[in-house]
Amino acid sequence: MHIHLDALGGVAGDMFAAALLDAFPEHQAGVSASIRAVDGRIACAVRAHNDGILSGARFAVSAPGVEPGPAPHRHDHPARHDHPHPHDHAHDHAHDHAHDDGHGHGDGHDQGHGHGHRPWSEIRAALEAADLAPAVRAQALAIFGHLAAAEARVHGIAVEAVAFHEVGAFDSIADIVAAAHLIAALGARSWSVSALPLGSGRVRTQHGPLPVPAPATTLLLEGFSTLDDGVPGERVTPTGAAILRHLCGEDPGRGRPRGILGRTGIGFGTKVLPGLSNCLRVLVLDEAAARPGRRDLAVIAFEIDDQSGEDLAMGLDRLRGEPGILDVVQAPVLGKKGRMMARIQVLVRPESLEAAIAACFRETTTIGLRYHRVEGAVLDREARTVDHAGRPVRVKVVDRPGGRTAKAEADDARDHAGHAARARLRREAERLALTVPEEER
Repeated sequence: MHIHLDALGGVAGDMFAAALLDAFPEHQAGVSASIRAVDGRIACAVRAHNDGILSGARFAVSAPGVEPGPAPHRHDHPARHDHPHPHDHAHDHAHDHAHDDGHGHGDGHDQGHGHGHRPWSEIRAALEAADLAPAVRAQALAIFGHLAAAEARVHGIAVEAVAFHEVGAFDSIADIVAAAHLIAALGARSWSVSALPLGSGRVRTQHGPLPVPAPATTLLLEGFSTLDDGVPGERVTPTGAAILRHLCGEDPGRGRPRGILGRTGIGFGTKVLPGLSNCLRVLVLDEAAARPGRRDLAVIAFEIDDQSGEDLAMGLDRLRGEPGILDVVQAPVLGKKGRMMARIQVLVRPESLEAAIAACFRETTTIGLRYHRVEGAVLDREARTVDHAGRPVRVKVVDRPGGRTAKAEADDARDHAGHAARARLRREAERLALTVPEEER
């Protein structure tokens, strides 16, 4: 399954959760349970919404102790810093907005809540201690980590010094934990996003104006395609950008792949955009159904000139045993200064790419490698076992355009002395696999 995000109005944390819950409403209870596991004071609800053009859903998060209402006020601009010198005035950029940011995340100090800050370390500890599924916890920590790291870069402070405005932190926890739960539960093989509308204008804050998109958002969206649709305001929030970085960061320019369209969902923000539905749409694609016999792969390549042949052979054998690695080959090549080198190529499933890269660094002496994604074609095949002279022989039967072919496993003929004897055994096993019914083999 591949999930494509179509950012018509933009991307915010609540819009992401709403769009996926519109497409997969069976996960609403699980999302709510995960959020309450982190902070039992936070409640959420999914509300049907129609903006007069499209219908979809909104993701509503309550203030602590208040059940979510039908038109929640959002605070999706959470991550802000504490200056290294102490002072007690509020310095939360997003929540001092004098205008709405395009998704309903501005004007944040009128809600009757405290103006304190929650350190990122405190939120991280809460996530680590919560009774969450391990996959949900890992996804949430990764998204929050992107957000905190971007804010630290913007303000020139350590990541540990980043703090979240108390009101914004509740919204951010809800949105990010909801996103984490859905990402883990759906288990999509890959994600992509359309060109992102960046909006325009300025955000008035207690410390002066900031440009749109916000500085942290800009850092998180490095490498993503953008567009200017002429509609002003903040269109991608920091939390939305952190989710995109987490899901699409390895290949931010990837377009929507071919696939059979399955479910769709639409998630709305609370701001009304002029002449445009403020929504994020998700498209769920079944790539395997659209491309029978096709598969996505990743290729890792590197050269070795300083590892003994004996040790390299052992390392490559260990690579072949790694989950997700499909094949490992090597070839001799001439390198710089006329030195002989081994060129290594590793074929891996895309979802196992990061683990495979780590294994290559662990098992060989390479200090750098290349990787890219490719498409592969594969023929339908079947593994059969036939009995020949009282011994089992494994045979792979393949459906080719010109007819079926068979190939016996070479290892099963290993103890036959002589090339001619081994060849006879394999030919007979292949004949049996192609001609003898399964019940007679």
